Amino acid sequence: MSAPAGAMREAPFVTGSTMRHVVVMTLTGAVGLMALFMVDLIDLFFLSLLNETAVTAAIGYAGTIVFANLSVSIGSGIAAAALVARNVGAGDMDRARQFATSALMFSLLTAAVITLLINLGSGSVLTLLGAHGEAKRLAQLFIWTMSPGYVLIAGAICCSFILRGLGDAKRAMYITLSTAIVTACADPVFIFGFKLGIQGAAAATVLGYIVSFAIGLHGVVRVHRFINPMRFGGLRRDFWPLWGIAFPAILTQLAQPFANAYITYEIAPFGDEAVAGFAIVGRLVPVAFGIIFSLAGSVGPIIGQNYGAKRHDRVRKALTDGLLFSGVYTLITSLILFLFRHQVAEAFNAAGRTVDIVVFFCTFIGISWAFAGGQFVANAAFNNLGRPKLSTWFNWGKATLGTVPFALVGARLGGPEGLIAGTALGSVIFGIASVIAAYRIVRRSEIGVAR
Repeated sequence: MSAPAGAMREAPFVTGSTMRHVVVMTLTGAVGLMALFMVDLIDLFFLSLLNETAVTAAIGYAGTIVFANLSVSIGSGIAAAALVARNVGAGDMDRARQFATSALMFSLLTAAVITLLINLGSGSVLTLLGAHGEAKRLAQLFIWTMSPGYVLIAGAICCSFILRGLGDAKRAMYITLSTAIVTACADPVFIFGFKLGIQGAAAATVLGYIVSFAIGLHGVVRVHRFINPMRFGGLRRDFWPLWGIAFPAILTQLAQPFANAYITYEIAPFGDEAVAGFAIVGRLVPVAFGIIFSLAGSVGPIIGQNYGAKRHDRVRKALTDGLLFSGVYTLITSLILFLFRHQVAEAFNAAGRTVDIVVFFCTFIGISWAFAGGQFVANAAFNNLGRPKLSTWFNWGKATLGTVPFALVGARLGGPEGLIAGTALGSVIFGIASVIAAYRIVRRSEIGVAR
């Protein structure tokens, strides 16, 4: 049932068990986010049935560029969720609605600019990544075919984060879940039925994005009536509060594509089989650890509403519960990956060095994501407690100091496997440091209230 536009809305996260809120928001958010990343895994699975290493490598190269747009969209969505949740917690529903409208407009315009830049510069970037020959040609074809969908998925993600800020986790999940369902159904038709190969995978994904955005608009516009008419005047009014969170959040999200790009660059000299192995790992990780990825967006609204309601004891509890949840989940998932490590490689028709890399990751590296999860939870605290720049510093620190020297040394000592192990060690170091910083910020906010 639609909520009247002017009705007061209860802030759902300021009462009840914080662990329950963390679990519900994270699981529903993870299903949606994992579905978003599942699209890439579905594309890769069906394309792997073509049994062409160049195609798998092309997805690895193209995915690094495409993921940049996704990262910017998630960064904009984080700003939307933070501002909506904070104002809902404070009881100012009109202001929350204004921020939701401006955030959606900002996301669409930003994605349009990125689409233009990607189409103009993707060829040069692919060359820098080490792509050449047939792998480069196929990667370029995939990127160009995907380009109409970049704006659509940006709008869908923003709608999803707005709904999270309102506490409507279920509808937020439906938005991105629909993308995976549509893509899974359309992929075999476009790839094999229409014989479009890698271009068919991209076209099927765009179709999924169309459905996803339509569902997102229905949720925020028709169900919650939470979007005002879009006007540039409203965007100008809200730009700086949005930019204050969105810019560091976007930079934070772009750190991972940068790190992936650098790892791809370092792994390219080991051949297409090595790049293909990293491509499989790169798409396996967001699905296997999608719950970890969703923590920043899921724990954020809980922290934001309680911060807006000045419930600092619950802010600390939400931070602790998020870390506990992350650790337990990672242990379970790492064990599953270890037990089925050979089956995972076989599922993607991996051969040669590709198999070695996938099995190595599933055996030794999965557990390191407990520390990555800690950093995601810390980022949620930074973004919702007025310190978004810290997210940027820590993520870029991990993407540079925690990646480049570790990757260089690891590659020299142990080849592709050593490279992956080195970057995992860097992630552990920065995960611990970010959690320590998050607790210090929560402590300062508690002292400020006490005074």
